[in-house]
Amino acid sequence: MKINIKNCNNIDEANISVEIGRLNIKYGANGTGKSTIAKAIELTSKKPIDLSSLTQFKFRSLPEEERKIPSIEGIEAFKSISVFNEDYVSQFVFKQDEVLKNSFDIFIKNQNYKDKMLEIQNIVSEIKETYENDSNIDDAIKDLSDLEDSFGKSQTGYSKAGRIGKGVGGGNKIENIPAAVEHYKNYIKSECNVKWIKWQIEGNEFLEISTECPYCVAPTDKKKDSILAISKEYDAKSIEHLVALQGIISRLGKYLSEETIRLLTPIINNKDGLTKEEIGYLTGLKNQVTILKEKLRDIKSISFFSLRDSGKVQEHLENLKINIELLPLLNSEESRKIIAEVNASLNIVTIKAGKLQGEVNKQKNGIETAILKYKSEINSFLRYAGYKYVVEIQAENEEYKMKLRHVDFSENIQNGNLHLSYGERNAFSIVLFMYECLTRNPDLIILDDPISSFDKSKKFAILEMLFRGKDSFRGKTTIMLTHDIEPIIDMVKSLSHTFQPSPLACFLKTKKGIIEELIVEKKDVTSFGQICDENMALLDSDIIKIIYLRRQQEILNDKGIQYQLLSNLLHKRQVPMLKEDGTERIMSEQEIDCATIKIREKIISFDYEKILAEIINNDKMTFAYKNARNSYEKLQIFRIINNENHENDVVKKYINESFHIENDYIMQLNPHKYDFIPEHIISECDLSFK
Repeated sequence: MKINIKNCNNIDEANISVEIGRLNIKYGANGTGKSTIAKAIELTSKKPIDLSSLTQFKFRSLPEEERKIPSIEGIEAFKSISVFNEDYVSQFVFKQDEVLKNSFDIFIKNQNYKDKMLEIQNIVSEIKETYENDSNIDDAIKDLSDLEDSFGKSQTGYSKAGRIGKGVGGGNKIENIPAAVEHYKNYIKSECNVKWIKWQIEGNEFLEISTECPYCVAPTDKKKDSILAISKEYDAKSIEHLVALQGIISRLGKYLSEETIRLLTPIINNKDGLTKEEIGYLTGLKNQVTILKEKLRDIKSISFFSLRDSGKVQEHLENLKINIELLPLLNSEESRKIIAEVNASLNIVTIKAGKLQGEVNKQKNGIETAILKYKSEINSFLRYAGYKYVVEIQAENEEYKMKLRHVDFSENIQNGNLHLSYGERNAFSIVLFMYECLTRNPDLIILDDPISSFDKSKKFAILEMLFRGKDSFRGKTTIMLTHDIEPIIDMVKSLSHTFQPSPLACFLKTKKGIIEELIVEKKDVTSFGQICDENMALLDSDIIKIIYLRRQQEILNDKGIQYQLLSNLLHKRQVPMLKEDGTERIMSEQEIDCATIKIREKIISFDYEKILAEIINNDKMTFAYKNARNSYEKLQIFRIINNENHENDVVKKYINESFHIENDYIMQLNPHKYDFIPEHIISECDLSFK
């Protein structure tokens, strides 16, 4: 199938072929538009589709109706698309508490996990139904929690800073109103007493303004002490705590035994503060409240996670049953009713304990198998790629999270971004992206320059991880956009038999905004020596042939008289010179003849004088430059015309090293067919002829 992209960034039009169920390698130089292709495809997966961010700059200043609108066609068959690029690395990888965002969903929470979890939930469904059918149980949990919180935070179980300590620790001044403020009794005992006390105290600051009451404007000479008495005896916050405590006790009364209520009432209504015995009694009440609350919560939350580490399920269920006889302070009719319901549901589940144990064990084994598998695969990749890190997948509450650890350190790394290099982050990210795609199973996978930042061994380790294993992108529709030829060398040429189905590779050729694809087959990836022989046999220009022959001898480190004669010619020397032992002298006729014979074995028509005449003729060379068939040929002719010079050092360096492109690889593509010279370099060269 074909994807057609128009008017996006530097692309006027691009036709990209995609073979379903295969890896599609798109190889091109930097600046070709590979990332734009990836971005355009990615944006179509987001609804509503908006490609406006890719509007070409040459149209942005025009009125909207005159602009050429970015468009993409042929992508409709792909309903879901996943893209690996720099955005993925920054958004999803190396979070504060896990290596990969949502690692639980990616590595553990598969369909098998969900099915087993549903089976466990079905077995304990009676408990869930009991809680759903009787809201009083949840109300009891909430009320018990509120009372527990009223004791404050303290190892002894009672804190003076808690609601009970502040409310009645110094005496209950709602039930025991001091004589000095007895005449305010109706206000103090009213439902809005907290607001009234606060209002009354805040008004006191105005007493010094006048001798008249700030509330009723009556004289205050004889009433001032009475007015100030409220602020001396009360503060609004303490009364607020007391009122809240009274509300909690009122709600909790139905869960308390009659004896508890009888003993608790005078404690809450005490006049002068709590005694040690009373604090001890309250602490005992708190302990029983905490036990009942926690048991009710634990029973409600019975699940795989609560049973996972319990060992024997039946024993765990038996231990959850509530014995109200051991909680005498809470032994009321309402408490017994709730506990009877809950225990009954537990009894039903306990009968099925054997089945539940089996399902819990199956789920545990499934999770452990998955963890072992993913740990082994990822850590094996890290080891053989030369990274000194390992991953662990650890249980954390009701999830499992992937953690990162250095092999020389026992603790997990909390933030990988602070410790890993750019290359290490990318290596981790691409592998984790693969596992995420295997979980989400998108219709199309886009890899935007995923391996160019790695050395050779790491590149192949990543390619093998991504495309060879059972759990990999093998057989999935994938587009890899890259300026690195090594994936083609490894996967199309050298090890094509190990990557199945075999990848489809294309070279992206760009000219004036138009991108075309040239298929790259196994036979197209050859050694530089083969490229030189092929071009010397097929090309018409002796000058270009000479360039290839000279470079071939340089590669072979054969810099004898044959190589030196060719160098003299390309440097436009009328009299060939010979360099030897650090000195330079004129080549003899015999040496020239000997070199010529050797050269004619490759270039039959070689004639030093004749070719020199062409090279030093600027008009002929300029004509040859303008009529060259590809950018690579243009560059070599330009190099000769300008004696390897250019006013810009960057362009000059590129021109002088153009023969060396991809030369760190044994295998290459023929530059006369696959034109990888960047357009801007040729544009700079063109300017020299204007």
